Amino acid sequence: MRLRCAVVLLMLLVPLVARAVIPLNLKGQPTLAPMLAQVTPAVVNISVVTRSPMEDNPLFRDPLFRRFFNIPDQSSREQSAGSGVIVDRARGYVLTNNHVINNAQEVVVTLKDRRTLKAKLVGTDPGTDIAVLKIEAQNLTELRFGDSDAMSVGDFVVAIGNPFGIGQTVTSGIVSALGRTGLGIEGYEDFIQTDASINPGNSGGALVNLAGELIGINTAIIGPSGSSAGIGFAVPSNMVRTVMAQIIRFGEVRRGRVGVVTQDMTHELAQSLAAGSADGAVVVKIEPGSPADKAGLKPRDIVTGINGKPVRGSADLRNRMGLVPVGEEVELRVQRGKQPLTLRLRIAELFTMTEIPGEAVPQLAGVRVSNIEPGMPVYGMVEGAIVTRIEPNTPGAKTGLRPGDVLYGVNRSRVRSVAELLASLRQAERPLRIFLLRGDSRLTLTLR
Repeated sequence: MRLRCAVVLLMLLVPLVARAVIPLNLKGQPTLAPMLAQVTPAVVNISVVTRSPMEDNPLFRDPLFRRFFNIPDQSSREQSAGSGVIVDRARGYVLTNNHVINNAQEVVVTLKDRRTLKAKLVGTDPGTDIAVLKIEAQNLTELRFGDSDAMSVGDFVVAIGNPFGIGQTVTSGIVSALGRTGLGIEGYEDFIQTDASINPGNSGGALVNLAGELIGINTAIIGPSGSSAGIGFAVPSNMVRTVMAQIIRFGEVRRGRVGVVTQDMTHELAQSLAAGSADGAVVVKIEPGSPADKAGLKPRDIVTGINGKPVRGSADLRNRMGLVPVGEEVELRVQRGKQPLTLRLRIAELFTMTEIPGEAVPQLAGVRVSNIEPGMPVYGMVEGAIVTRIEPNTPGAKTGLRPGDVLYGVNRSRVRSVAELLASLRQAERPLRIFLLRGDSRLTLTLR
């Protein structure tokens, strides 16, 4: 009898809970329409005109050559579509993915009311695949940021974007997982995974909670055909907000150097280190004289928190450190044996290569690399070929590589020296995927 009463009470409570979160339409049915009416005007379509490889050849830029071979004037311009989110109506800032506007010659934003506006690129961050655009217009609608750290698996979410370029589309689902890393999609990975349908063209669109708050920027899908298979990923809003602030201020994210190598906690490590939890990042190596060394970190320390927030693992620590501007100080919560410690660490500038001639890389014209020698700050920390110089106005200067980058992989080949890098590049087929370490950040560079 008690069980029957409990079931009846639960059945009565469920509609009340649902009604408190989701309003009802005129027919008494749950609907998201009122929330979407406020949110969808802030989600825009982005049309991008990019340069094809033929435009890099000076012959194709010669009008006589084009006319002789009957090449149309617009044959080198390729158009693609994506999505974006207005997050500041007063200043006209629009968030999207870096891969949506990469190599763009022209970016056009189309609002829900069908106004079309040319957009100016404020800056990008390939490491998180975030870009910031700016448009000039009146009567814009903005989407307010939500707290992505407050989301839980099972929370309802809505994805809004422009799949396949057909126009604004809304799909719904739940948060399938949080803190997804190790997917090889971006350099900094802390994705929200959702089963809300995300398809090509949704990139740069909004993932919102039922309160109509932006909790993620849709960025990637995993599926056998390149379309939705119920596994989509979004960059969390808290990460996006920090990246956007630096892009607006500097035009890029200025990541610094920490000088620490960490690994995830394992069950065996937890036992050997007498750790009371499987969470945290275990310190493996410390670069002498680095910010980590000066802060007092030691091998076998367990970093369990940064600026008052818990650290789940090595990737989580790297993600959080990678968003701290150069010169700022962070507070680390550390477990050393049975002793809890609080350490303060100031982020330093990246190491600058000086007067190292290096060896030329034929496949990356203008780029020179060197083996990692004693005296270099990364010596003993990582194996690879370090970029020493990039000549201006060369193809290598357009790749996004920087002096000080450590190249440690090409496609599926591990690279530990200049000789291995050159051999791998000679044998590799396009597109090239170059894996590199920049400061404490692991990035992937794709060259077509």
